[in-house]
Amino acid sequence: MHFLLFAINLYLPVFKNGERIMMIDRLIESIKKKDAPIVVGLDPQLGFIPGFIKEAAFSEYGETLEGAAEAVWQFNKALTDAICDLVPAVKPQIAMYEQFGIPGLAAFKKTTDYCRQKGLIVIGDIKRGDIGSTSGCYAAAHLGRVTVGQKTFEPFGEDFATVNPYLGSDGVEPFIRVCREEGKGIFVLVKTSNKSSGEFQDRILTGTGDRKLYELVAEKVRDWGNDLIGQYGYSEVGAVVGATYPEEGEHIRRLLPSSYILVPGYGAQGGKGSDLKAFFNSDGLGAIVNSSRGIIAAYTAEKYSHFGERGFADAARAAVLDMKEDINGSI
Repeated sequence: MHFLLFAINLYLPVFKNGERIMMIDRLIESIKKKDAPIVVGLDPQLGFIPGFIKEAAFSEYGETLEGAAEAVWQFNKALTDAICDLVPAVKPQIAMYEQFGIPGLAAFKKTTDYCRQKGLIVIGDIKRGDIGSTSGCYAAAHLGRVTVGQKTFEPFGEDFATVNPYLGSDGVEPFIRVCREEGKGIFVLVKTSNKSSGEFQDRILTGTGDRKLYELVAEKVRDWGNDLIGQYGYSEVGAVVGATYPEEGEHIRRLLPSSYILVPGYGAQGGKGSDLKAFFNSDGLGAIVNSSRGIIAAYTAEKYSHFGERGFADAARAAVLDMKEDINGSI
């Protein structure tokens, strides 16, 4: 019963002086409190999970999807316990869970719930975007609620979600409606960190003053978030811009002075602290930097190898501290 009451309270909106606190403000307050503009990507591929965790899970559930999901959950739980006091947010990438079917999605949900219980803000890296009615279902599943008969449920319960805008406004607006109703937020893909992102995102569009596609998307992000500005001057509608493109990041920062930027690509993809200054505003805010493999699999790197397999969580903690020093020393 106590757990049920706690779970119900977990999903209630947070109020201050009678007004609901916007999710972007909660994120900023946590960043400021922990002095860490960092989000840890919980992307648990089986190859990253120490052997002793997999052995225990397989001994209980066999070499099955259930066994894989149990290993993922135990890995995530230990990592979360090790870093929750250092970082404001985590970002589970749903594909890493979906590959294990229904048990994997159950592990995703358990991870989301546990991270929120530990006081972390959860950015669901789902990259959804479809025609309006379908996007509405995605938005309800990940940021909102669904009604079944006389009861209402919050299916996955993330605080933010990543959104693919390339179907246009009717694919994004359902997410914005849910953000407005639930006090949640989104990060819209603008300039992604992958090598081939320029095949489409860097295309110059005729009749637009030689602007690139990602610039037009950035302008839409600004428009979508104009009426969702929090107390710190930032919008619930943010942008995803890869650390691997610092020049484009600097340009997008100017285009979006009131949008928070989620910055993937740090660490394993080549981004480093010295690349990140342009993503931040002069107030030291405006961006949150993601690292996934560099933290959750830190124990496999030579620098942290002395922790060993059984010290994987301690290695992750050490990697977060090093990342925090690198970023704060650069911005």
